[in-house]
Amino acid sequence: MLHLMRNIFRIVVLVIAIYSIFTRNSTLMPYLMLFLGVFMFLTGWVELRKDRRGFWGYMSIIVALFAFFVSIQGFLLK
Repeated sequence: MLHLMRNIFRIVVLVIAIYSIFTRNSTLMPYLMLFLGVFMFLTGWVELRKDRRGFWGYMSIIVALFAFFVSIQGFLLK
């Protein structure tokens, strides 16, 4: 289930990023950061559930929190 959700968010992030690059339109960046944060959070959660309580699981969650923060700023400053 988590792998399916990760793949869906991975595709959404890629589609938004490719669209933003080709159209040079940055209005979707808060959404990109929000979906990237969800993807990174799911990645960290999967890593921590594998009983590998190592560096990369925690780092993914920290990066996800930063992406959420940037996304919220993007929505509020828009």
